[in-house]
Amino acid sequence: MPNQTHNPAIKSWVSSANSSSADFPIQNLPIGVFRKRGENGPGRVGIAIGNEVLPIQPLRERVQFEGPAAQAANSCNSASLNALMALGTTAWTAFRQRLFELLRNDSAKRNEHRSAVGPLLVPMHDVEMLLPAQIGDYTDFYASIFHAINVGRMFRPENPLFPNYKNLPIGYHGRSSSIVVDGTPVRRPVGQTKNDTSETPEVGPSRSLDYELEVGFFIGPGNALGERIPIDKAEEHIFGVCLLNDWSARDIQKWEYQPLGPFLAKNFATTISPWVVTLEALEPFRTAAFTRGADDPSPLPYLASKANDARGGIDLTLEVFLMTEKMQRERIPPHLVSKGSFRDMYWTIAQMLAHHTVNGCNLRSGDLLGSGTVSGPTKESLGCFLEVTRAGSEPIGLQGGETRKFLQDGDKVLFRGYCTKEGFARIGFGDCSGTIIPAKQQ
Repeated sequence: MPNQTHNPAIKSWVSSANSSSADFPIQNLPIGVFRKRGENGPGRVGIAIGNEVLPIQPLRERVQFEGPAAQAANSCNSASLNALMALGTTAWTAFRQRLFELLRNDSAKRNEHRSAVGPLLVPMHDVEMLLPAQIGDYTDFYASIFHAINVGRMFRPENPLFPNYKNLPIGYHGRSSSIVVDGTPVRRPVGQTKNDTSETPEVGPSRSLDYELEVGFFIGPGNALGERIPIDKAEEHIFGVCLLNDWSARDIQKWEYQPLGPFLAKNFATTISPWVVTLEALEPFRTAAFTRGADDPSPLPYLASKANDARGGIDLTLEVFLMTEKMQRERIPPHLVSKGSFRDMYWTIAQMLAHHTVNGCNLRSGDLLGSGTVSGPTKESLGCFLEVTRAGSEPIGLQGGETRKFLQDGDKVLFRGYCTKEGFARIGFGDCSGTIIPAKQQ
């Protein structure tokens, strides 16, 4: 339950963290890996506070950490969060509490803390963010029933939802090597496509490139091969959450996806936001799991939990913005394509993890799981162009007179996410963006 680290009345001596619109107030303290611009090193672990980044390794030399907090701080001496992720909730909570004490403005040791910590702060505009973890494996789910039905209706109008959808979280194993961080250009993929009027396929750049608005979550402590994680223990194995764009080549996907599902249409790039927001920071925004219809089957016992029913959801607002090359050149404001909520997901993060391990699959610290496209019940809350434009049949109009069916070269897609609730500080996720660059010619 919420503790003093969620108290909105507590401010930081880092003034930029105290704005009501700040993504990174003292109540957030997300963790990532960065390096100063112009450096060529492997990067350092740091936390975001307002518009500043606080590196952990030199902090250990200036202030004292004790017990589990010291264990956590000592794990931050590498260029990834894997060691920290592996420690578990006791260490994470103690570490977060100690950082909170060092940065709060009302501490009796405020001046001492500011003198020790202040010189270490690095302005966020002077840093380059890196991938937060060495991601061994990546799994992407299909957890939005609204997305599943909308897509199904395009291809199977009479029976849009596969019969197993309401019984288990659908997912596929993705490609971890092509996961990139916010701001990394995304090259238009090349692959086989086949028009409905053509007798034979052709190979070439995708003409139906799409984004998919998703939420990713990182695995903390893993499980041994052959062992499963019970649903009531699942969130003890989840370190934190980020934004995720599962770029998709719809024309390649349409031709290749049967009988084995996503392959080249998905594995060319996946973009994530660089700051990992811990589950503890999100505690005030936990909400009930999705309310199932009266005729929906009850989850099987390994996917059922009273605690998950009561607080398995996250009230996380998600926005998609599009900036074309022309809009960027003429400084036209970004176009808000959609605005949805993660609370609309049919399956929770705990259910996804419990299902992933029910067969004994071993997850490892730093593994990444994606939620699948986050779509809601309204046109304004759809999470990809495939749904928004109905597979290109209903183009959207943009400021400046342009239209879009799918993404064109030069287009920049930007995701933003944040949690708000009366009586608590706003928790933001930072940016998750990528710009499409032309396919590489042979």
